[in-house]
Amino acid sequence: MTDIAYTYDGSLEGLLSAIFTAYASKEDPSDIARAENLQPRLGQEVRDVETSMELALRVQKGICRTCGPIAFDAVKSTSLSDDPATGSIVYRFVRYAMAKHKPHDCAGCTRRMRCGGLCTRGQKNSALNDIAHPSVAPFHELNRTVYNERHRMMQFLRFEHMEGDVWFAQCNPLASVVPLLMDWFAGRFNTQAFMIYDEVHRIAGVYEGKDWYLVKTDELVLPERSAEERAMQAAWKRFYDTVAVEARYNPELRRQFMPKRFWRNITEMKETLPGREIAGSRR
Repeated sequence: MTDIAYTYDGSLEGLLSAIFTAYASKEDPSDIARAENLQPRLGQEVRDVETSMELALRVQKGICRTCGPIAFDAVKSTSLSDDPATGSIVYRFVRYAMAKHKPHDCAGCTRRMRCGGLCTRGQKNSALNDIAHPSVAPFHELNRTVYNERHRMMQFLRFEHMEGDVWFAQCNPLASVVPLLMDWFAGRFNTQAFMIYDEVHRIAGVYEGKDWYLVKTDELVLPERSAEERAMQAAWKRFYDTVAVEARYNPELRRQFMPKRFWRNITEMKETLPGREIAGSRR
């Protein structure tokens, strides 16, 4: 039997298209990965799968109808991981979940014709509960790491007030978690325009006061910080430096509580600040 690997563009839609291709072609690829992450085995045939929104939506509806929307939400969040094996892990989970949950008969269901394919019947026996299964355990582990990274971003994001009354935050997460952050921050800044930019994955979440959307970009041009923001940053940095107890400085403990990769986007950790002359500084 031919050893096959699929490559996709790294998006959720691309991964779902690859899953559809595997079912449609009656193939069971040993690897599904982003093109830049795949390390082909000796004699392995590599096929590049083109992303199709139509096919992705068909897979989404199939997972929701057969396994329930909670399972698809887990697929969606897990696909945001940066792990090179993400595509294969998600694919193995989907195959297991679809095999476990046979399509049910809607006859007699009070929601018949009204669920839109998002039926929640039978979720008590969800494949997500089989945490010891070899197709589910790695999936759970990836999903947990994605949500851990989301939690870190919720803790360490720092918003800056820019000219034009826009609030801006920049982050460098280990997973593409901006889509998971936007609802949380939009619920708290529901009257204020803001942007969260992921400098690693080159994606920005933009909220304009009503709804949010994602923008993929390799270049970001920002307005200047407002005068109030420059003054506030300088004042906060001065306060932080003033209350520090030099005799108790413990960089190792600091790195345990706050990974060093976050420091460059956190005001109090910067060596210098734009406009420090506004409020002065004490080193």
